[in-house]
Amino acid sequence: MSEFLKMATLDELPPGGAKEFEHEGRIYALFNVDGVISCIDGFCPHEGGPLAEGEVEGTVVTCPWHGWRFDVRTGATPMGPNYTVDVFEVKIDGDDVLVALP
Repeated sequence: MSEFLKMATLDELPPGGAKEFEHEGRIYALFNVDGVISCIDGFCPHEGGPLAEGEVEGTVVTCPWHGWRFDVRTGATPMGPNYTVDVFEVKIDGDDVLVALP
């Protein structure tokens, strides 16, 4: 069962912003796209590029290392279903950004 943990505040994640965080050895990436907060795996499955450092266009983040692209809301990529990233449920409690982690 997933547990919601505070990973940021809304002040730390303004619209258009991204933030990387670590929990129990795993890296996650938070994104604020038009006021909607999303959380995905923090590393690109290609060679481990830091997705929170990638450029976001619409709802798609581009890995800064080799250009792989992922939708921050669904984890999908145009390269097919073998290369998706995990997506984690997010909820807002006051100013706190909570993420459901496995």
